[in-house]
Amino acid sequence: MLTKDLLRVSRAGGGYHPQFAEESHERLAARVLGVYQGHVGETRADLQAALTDLEGEAADFKLVRGFAKLVDRDAAFETRARVPPERARKRVFEAAEAVGVVTDAERDEAIQRAAARLGVSADAVADSLYADLADREVLAAIDARWTPTELREQYNLSLAQTALFDATEVRVRSSDPTTLVSAVKRLRLLYEIRKTPEGREVVVTGPDALFSNTRRYGTRFARLLRTVAAASEWDLTATIDDRGTERELHLSTGDVSVPGVDPVTEVSYDSGVEADFAARFASLDLDWTLVREPEPLEAGEHVAVPDFAFEWSPGGGDETVHDTIDPDAPFRVFFEVMGFWTPEYVRKKLDRLAALEDVEMLVAVDESLGVGEELAAGDHRAIPYSGTVRVKDVRDALRPYEERLVAESAADIPDALTPDDDVLTLESLAAELGVTADAVADKSFPDHERVGRTLVRPRVLDELRDELEPGLELAAVRELFDGYGIDDESSVLSALGYSVAWEGLGGGTIRRTASDSDADADTE
Repeated sequence: MLTKDLLRVSRAGGGYHPQFAEESHERLAARVLGVYQGHVGETRADLQAALTDLEGEAADFKLVRGFAKLVDRDAAFETRARVPPERARKRVFEAAEAVGVVTDAERDEAIQRAAARLGVSADAVADSLYADLADREVLAAIDARWTPTELREQYNLSLAQTALFDATEVRVRSSDPTTLVSAVKRLRLLYEIRKTPEGREVVVTGPDALFSNTRRYGTRFARLLRTVAAASEWDLTATIDDRGTERELHLSTGDVSVPGVDPVTEVSYDSGVEADFAARFASLDLDWTLVREPEPLEAGEHVAVPDFAFEWSPGGGDETVHDTIDPDAPFRVFFEVMGFWTPEYVRKKLDRLAALEDVEMLVAVDESLGVGEELAAGDHRAIPYSGTVRVKDVRDALRPYEERLVAESAADIPDALTPDDDVLTLESLAAELGVTADAVADKSFPDHERVGRTLVRPRVLDELRDELEPGLELAAVRELFDGYGIDDESSVLSALGYSVAWEGLGGGTIRRTASDSDADADTE
């Protein structure tokens, strides 16, 4: 972005048209780069003098200053002095009090006295005295990331961003609406999505609509343009408050582009509340996957984009939180976090939610908004929060859906199951069937015995009985069980009539349980 004093716009026809740099201006961009490269080791004052000379040769001095403003961000300036300037000034001022400086000769005497105390020459003190002033700083290095073409492209992007400083509303159509909405939310701008004959349009509301106009919101509009311009096709119209006069700014594909440099990294979530919730949700082992910014939902003539969606994923997956919707997910519940919004914006959001049909929605609502009852009246479960959204509250809200889904999946499974494997857990069987472990827990298994959470064929249990004997090392037992794919050694040992006589933390031997020992004695 540039400063407002470097803005170049035309107001012809009542519009607001940025005066972009053209390809013919790349030669001027190259000269600005050359001035910086040629003044490494020289003072800022000398550099500025050379740029001022270049301004006199250019058709518009603001163009030179705009290029220089961007290049200057990659310039490293430093103070170079043989004596630290603050120390030099202190000694000279002390000497001046003794001398009583009025004339040039008395000034020179004060400097000589200070030099004597510092053990350096008078010239070193004189040169160091004000070496830390901005215009005396030295250009130490220039690591310009721009070629002349990229500098022109960045200038045009920055100019357009500066033109958006005074925007009160921005309307965008983009070939990448998901990324656009994500950026809008991360910048914490107020928005809605409208359906127009030309396609979906994201309307970003400016501060004048709800708040006093502040540069804070203007710079957010400006930052949004980088995301807008990164799409392959886009169109932007903005309403500009031009010193009290309302004007219209229009930009589209080709007007500005994003140079091939890394932009400033933005936060991953729309707010700290959402980031905190997602992090804590990820630590849970649930049959729900949290999806950030799922697909848009039809809400009458408008479109709503919830903050999250909970996808029912029995058996879980590799990720607890991800960025894309699974089209094969059997069920999802959408989740909206209502936090920093104003009462007017809340009313709009409630209208959108009321227009949703056949959508399951949870809404975490900041208690200060006072709209919990209205949400409940619209059949949306309101989860009040203050500061942070409690995962337990969301978990409790999801539980009725989970119970229904488990019951439905269990109803589709036969009462008797006959898996092919000799040994398998209830969890692995449920994963194969695409249901939860609870859905198969109450079924019968004619070909297997259930030992804890493990299903084992009787033949395998008989083989294990023949292999086991009292006094066998626990390590040998584990190796034997591993060969059959048995993880729950404690439950299987118990079913076979053995327990572990522990020796230390990890070792031991097996022994007959008391009941089995008594049975053996009775047999004898």
